[in-house]
Amino acid sequence: MVTQEQRRRQLAREKFLRQQQRRTAARRKSHMRNTVVASVLGVVVVGGVVSYATGVFKDDGKKANAGAEVTPSASPTSKAPDPCAKPAEGAVKSLSWKTEPAMTVDKSADYTMKLATTCGDIDVALKTAAAPHTVNSFDFLAGKGFFDHTKCHRLTTNGIYVLQCGDPKGTGSGGPGYTIPDENLKDTSLKGGIYPAGTIAMANTGQKHTGGSQFFLVYQDSQLPASYTPFGTISKSGLTVLKKIAAAGESTGQGDGAPNATVVVNKLTVTKS
Repeated sequence: MVTQEQRRRQLAREKFLRQQQRRTAARRKSHMRNTVVASVLGVVVVGGVVSYATGVFKDDGKKANAGAEVTPSASPTSKAPDPCAKPAEGAVKSLSWKTEPAMTVDKSADYTMKLATTCGDIDVALKTAAAPHTVNSFDFLAGKGFFDHTKCHRLTTNGIYVLQCGDPKGTGSGGPGYTIPDENLKDTSLKGGIYPAGTIAMANTGQKHTGGSQFFLVYQDSQLPASYTPFGTISKSGLTVLKKIAAAGESTGQGDGAPNATVVVNKLTVTKS
């Protein structure tokens, strides 16, 4: 027979569990955006070497599990038609360097970048004076054909709105072998914690000065911490291409996965104006 005191304790335990569940739900909701950001733009340091990863930024098992817990659920949707053309013939080059290339760009000059993709050309006006190391690295890598025939491996359509590219492996685990410093984090375009549509910025590990070759293109205003180097502005026609890619959706149906569109950078070029 349950005594009054036992019943009182049971009710107290049940009340405590309900409170804990409400608090957990609130924490998940408040951290969901940051989890999505880490998942899309994060990279992992393995054995002292920087590499880009498809999962959240990991320093222990708990964070990895937390990322899995707060992934927004959604019912799978039917795959939209691929709006992009067949990739050009050719293969990705396997290239790597130990150190950042020497500075060769003219910091006072204007540079533009063109991503000739299977979905259309994306032109970018580069911010050379504000982000010289980043622009210099892209100029160097483009000259070596590093980006040619690479896939844009991630599209995010929930929380933040970006297409991520620049990985020669196409898996989120590739880079040039060196890192470059963060730059231009106080750019006047980054207002109110927003990376505006038309921004191109570097992905990193979440730690300072860990950018490599992976970058993301913002096709809709996205709330992000000002820790990703903004180094250029995408043209109006380039934004149209990005929105076409986004409209085709991503593979998981949950707002974060490989783009359904076959987005391949046939060639990336940097030109001094």
